[in-house]
Amino acid sequence: MQKVQQNNRISRVVNDSFIMPDKAERLRLFGSVDPIQGDKPVRKEDMQDLQNSKNDFLFELQQVGIDQVKYPLDVISAKDPVRLSSIGTFRLTTSLDRESKGINMSRLMEQLQHSRGEGLSDRIPDLVALTQRMAEQMNQAKAELKVTYPWFYERTAPVTDLSGLNHSLATVHVIWEAGKSPVLRTGLHIQVTTLCPCSKEISEYSAHNQRGLLRIQVQANPGDALPGYWKEELLNVAESNASSCLYPILKRPDEKRVTERAYENPRFVEDIVRLVAADLYEKHWVNKFKVDCKNEESIHQHDAVARIVYDKSR
Repeated sequence: MQKVQQNNRISRVVNDSFIMPDKAERLRLFGSVDPIQGDKPVRKEDMQDLQNSKNDFLFELQQVGIDQVKYPLDVISAKDPVRLSSIGTFRLTTSLDRESKGINMSRLMEQLQHSRGEGLSDRIPDLVALTQRMAEQMNQAKAELKVTYPWFYERTAPVTDLSGLNHSLATVHVIWEAGKSPVLRTGLHIQVTTLCPCSKEISEYSAHNQRGLLRIQVQANPGDALPGYWKEELLNVAESNASSCLYPILKRPDEKRVTERAYENPRFVEDIVRLVAADLYEKHWVNKFKVDCKNEESIHQHDAVARIVYDKSR
């Protein structure tokens, strides 16, 4: 029979096999202690609600709430897949009047969960309804919702028709205020191909190209609704003005077509933002817009950038 050694309440056999203590004893070994017998109330109705304290707290707050909330979100699209479960990163806030110490932030999560139970999607009416309920549940005059999420859509190769999924990053920002029309802002981050016009002009053989990142943000006219498929419209604005769009799958015939198409449509970063701005200017539902483009230069260590901010109402 092998000799057993006792060490720190764990029985160790000489051949290094263990006889484990039970779970409760292991937890105590690593610092767990028994709960104290406290004297604080345990029922909600007996607990003091500090956040609902009323006094003169010096300033009103424009925004208070929670951020970086990951939550499931259905993305509706005119492109396949027409409905896809995605993950939204939410920022949920309300205003706070001067006489209130704080808000009950758990109610924001409660409203988000309530909306999910009703089939929360990225459709604007769904997000406006959630924003309004946030303000009403907090007894505040104003609430804001901002959500960013990946949007996946099918893209077919130009020659072989092989299909795969591309993605862009979409954003919806809703500002709801009692007695006013909601302010609606949306945005899309799109990757495209840009081919350098200068390189094409001076080179004997070809021209360098690079991946460009377009960030488009738009705001609707006051009181107007956004089109149901605003994502598709912004995607088309970006890609139709680039040297080429990007594809998930390309065979050699496809690559030839894409390369030649880019060569036929050279674009400086300045060209991209101006062409995109022109298309946005022509859209009746767009009141304000901001266009950023960044080209990740293939022959430099730095990037090339350009921006246009425009307000059609001025």
